[in-house]
Amino acid sequence: MSDLAYAVSALRRFNRFHTRFVGALGGSLLGSGFTLTEARLLYELATRDGWRASDLAKALGLDPAYLSRILKRFAAEGWLLRERSTADGRALALRLSEAGHAVFRPLDEASQAEAADRLRALDEPGRARLVAALTEAETLLSGAFAAQGPTPVIRPHRPGDVGWVIAAHGRIYAEDYGWDIAFEAFVAEIAAGFLREFRPGLEQGLIAERDGQILGSAFVVRESDETAKLRMVIVDRPGRGLGLGKALVREAIRFARTAGYRRMQLWTNDILHAARAIYIAEGFKLIAEEKHHSFGQDLVGQNWELVL
Repeated sequence: MSDLAYAVSALRRFNRFHTRFVGALGGSLLGSGFTLTEARLLYELATRDGWRASDLAKALGLDPAYLSRILKRFAAEGWLLRERSTADGRALALRLSEAGHAVFRPLDEASQAEAADRLRALDEPGRARLVAALTEAETLLSGAFAAQGPTPVIRPHRPGDVGWVIAAHGRIYAEDYGWDIAFEAFVAEIAAGFLREFRPGLEQGLIAERDGQILGSAFVVRESDETAKLRMVIVDRPGRGLGLGKALVREAIRFARTAGYRRMQLWTNDILHAARAIYIAEGFKLIAEEKHHSFGQDLVGQNWELVL
């Protein structure tokens, strides 16, 4: 069997598993009375106002006539409102009515509860592996991976890189989590200490780069003869979905082992779910956590350790 034929067989096998797993083979999703397509339409309409029917059909890959029949049913039930679009006066914008949101709410809660029940069967490392695998599958199958262009490389830091690292932390954490400028100052202090006391062979800055554009970083910093710290791990938006966070952490672990450290430690916060999933998948164990108020937020700081 060729590589392509083997991949086709594997993908079809997963599709059969997944359609059964999500209940797509039955006529009523989670006993709601809605088909899988109708439930998905309710989700899209509940989470975003202003859809045009043509855009909705294109986004979901639905036949426009089929979509039209479902929308007519929703409107007849009083769940759907059609209003003149403010962006295009010739088009009608769709949104759920209060009754529509009331119908969607228990379906959404039931779906959330079912997913949580299934995931409780996995331990935390297992859930981390699943999240990473699903993210990678979505990236590969959506074509986003091929569209990214040349493969990124991970290289040692050089002059000028650390300025990017500081700025990226300040910008991304402000945008994604609402942290104030004190966090940028915190990272700048760590970065300054790294540059001022840099010990080649025992410490290393790792920079992910593609075509001269920096996409992410991770730093190995000496704590003691036996302990290294993993610091300033970040992946910017253009580099997300490429597995760079995992690759940077693994390269940092490899460097620490080669340098002779016996353990690696890191400090993070519990809201950084994607980063924590990587650390758990690589074998880090939570050793302590504590609530604190920093960077304008109430947070839970966590210390993790990996025996090398």
